[in-house]
Amino acid sequence: MLKALKKIFGKDPAEQPTPTSSQAPATSQESRPAPAPRQPKAPQAERTTKPRSERPRKPKPAKPVAPAWQPEDFVVEPMEGKTRFHDFKLAPELMHAIHDLGFTYCTPIQAQVLGHTLKGQDAIGRAQTGTGKTAAFLVSTITQLLETPPPKERYMGEPRALIIAPTRELVVQIAKDAEALTKYCKLNVMSFVGGMDFDKQLKQLESRFCDILVATPGRLLDFNQRGEVHLDMVEVMVLDEADRMLDMGFIPQVRQIIRQTPYKGERQTLLFSATFTDDVMNLARQWTVDPAIVEIESENVASETVEQHVYAVSEADKYKLLYNLVSQNNWERVMVFANRKDQVRRIEEKLTKDGISAAQMSGDVPQQKRIKVLEGFREGKIKVLVATDVAGRGIHVDGVSHVVNYTLPEDPDDYVHRIGRTGRAGTSGTSVSFAGEDDAFALPPIEELLGRKIGCEMPPAELLKPVPRRH
Repeated sequence: MLKALKKIFGKDPAEQPTPTSSQAPATSQESRPAPAPRQPKAPQAERTTKPRSERPRKPKPAKPVAPAWQPEDFVVEPMEGKTRFHDFKLAPELMHAIHDLGFTYCTPIQAQVLGHTLKGQDAIGRAQTGTGKTAAFLVSTITQLLETPPPKERYMGEPRALIIAPTRELVVQIAKDAEALTKYCKLNVMSFVGGMDFDKQLKQLESRFCDILVATPGRLLDFNQRGEVHLDMVEVMVLDEADRMLDMGFIPQVRQIIRQTPYKGERQTLLFSATFTDDVMNLARQWTVDPAIVEIESENVASETVEQHVYAVSEADKYKLLYNLVSQNNWERVMVFANRKDQVRRIEEKLTKDGISAAQMSGDVPQQKRIKVLEGFREGKIKVLVATDVAGRGIHVDGVSHVVNYTLPEDPDDYVHRIGRTGRAGTSGTSVSFAGEDDAFALPPIEELLGRKIGCEMPPAELLKPVPRRH
């Protein structure tokens, strides 16, 4: 997962809520039950062996002590046209974690974003997933928290950094990445998502201070409105996939959340989006102050690392083509995209019936099952993951070799998001799209976005063989 990182704005000033009783109460000594009286031991037989203290002892071999990590252990040679993490003033604890993750040179968006945000400037970034943008805003956020001492008076429910993302899967992934990057820092990371046990998340919040909070808008608003989370201490606010939050109708909730944070001139705000629509830029102007604008072109992400194919195929032959592609080529980790939830369900059911380990990911799948499915996919127990666009946007799994567009998306940007599940952060991948009678119209706008033609092929006869019957 974490290698994928090779492979984040006025408003009215918020009324600051007064910290309440969200701090966990200490348990008093008086309230503990008295220990049961000890029972007398049965008389023992007379010792026939020497007491332990008189027995000869073998000296234990001394355990080797591993030398402490030093910045000098992390050697990355300068390279023309490349920016190293060494080229920024980052804390040794953070560099240690970056070293563990195997990062050496920054991706283009990391180099450009960090050049502005490490100086405290707001930023708006346009980049697809797979470009390393998550690491860009996490490294910047962690640096801010390390360089600024926490307030002397703190309450448990007061995060210092807030990251809002539209889907549960994306929140979980960002939190995992944040945990890895704060491995050697004394910073606590928490995540709140809907569909998970509220009380369990509340206990986590009450157990320790919260430095970095990653959350979906709805669940965060629940905690905020109940008085369990207070946002008046937020130093850094990150909005990831702002265009998707617009599409999903989350902006009214995000506005309510932002009103609870310090005024925009008193916090650093980072906003990331796959597209810079007028709506996204209007939000950015409202929530940021003099932001740096960083753009990574989507066509570079899509075309340079992913080999793209389009098969002209009838609707009736699409499933045969999918089955034979996966089974004949022994593909091990494949993502299949369809436009509707019912299509996703039918594809997954057919694959499972025909002996291919498959699972589905859509808005109908409960959160606990989603997490289990993603872990199975990461571990290779599930070979094919079938997903809708909304569910697929939050999935970041290393080693996805192939993406199949069972139906072409109507929005060209979704095509780029889909194939971005493979070929992440500089690795290579392959996408195969099925152009049927019902969706071939979507191909020209995709080619226009990419700035080039994608050759349309007829599938070889062996890929249209009937699916063998299982007895």
